[in-house]
Amino acid sequence: MSVNGSHSARSVGILVGSLRREAFTRKVAASLAKMLAPSLSARPIELSALDMFNQDFDAMGQTPASWTRFRQEVRAVEGIIFVTPEYNRSLPALLKNALDIGSWPFGHNRWAGKPGAIVGVSPGRFGAIAAAQALRQPASFLGIDLMPQPEAYLSVSEGDFDARGVLVGEASRKALEQFAQAFVQWMTRTR
Repeated sequence: MSVNGSHSARSVGILVGSLRREAFTRKVAASLAKMLAPSLSARPIELSALDMFNQDFDAMGQTPASWTRFRQEVRAVEGIIFVTPEYNRSLPALLKNALDIGSWPFGHNRWAGKPGAIVGVSPGRFGAIAAAQALRQPASFLGIDLMPQPEAYLSVSEGDFDARGVLVGEASRKALEQFAQAFVQWMTRTR
């Protein structure tokens, strides 16, 4: 995923809810990063190495290094975008685990007050709407200021991407461009 903008650009972390290397969500996230205005610098926050959440680790002073790195990355960005697939009509465990890790220990919620947004991506015709709505509940509870409109639920297939993995499907690309423009405005309004 490439990074846009200069040193003065406001930073946005992009969290992808799939571990699969060629996942549609990864391709959409990379395309979205390029669409964000030069005023925003999009950077991936990788979730693949995160240990599963267990409250005992922090309590016993055995915080995994993967959690420490992740918490620092979340704290360092000004905004958050989740790009989620849909697994069994809900969000992937990978994203829920990230939300839990970023919110603990109690009193150290790194998500609170950050402007955020959700993009649902699926080969199914509903574009991961159930996953996005399931993700909205804990994200809102944790104080992420989620952009209400436009919502982005992309139904994509292999034909929507070129050989480099760039989103070229006209309907999905147009919807994602509108989403990116709205998110730039959301970052301006909420921070």
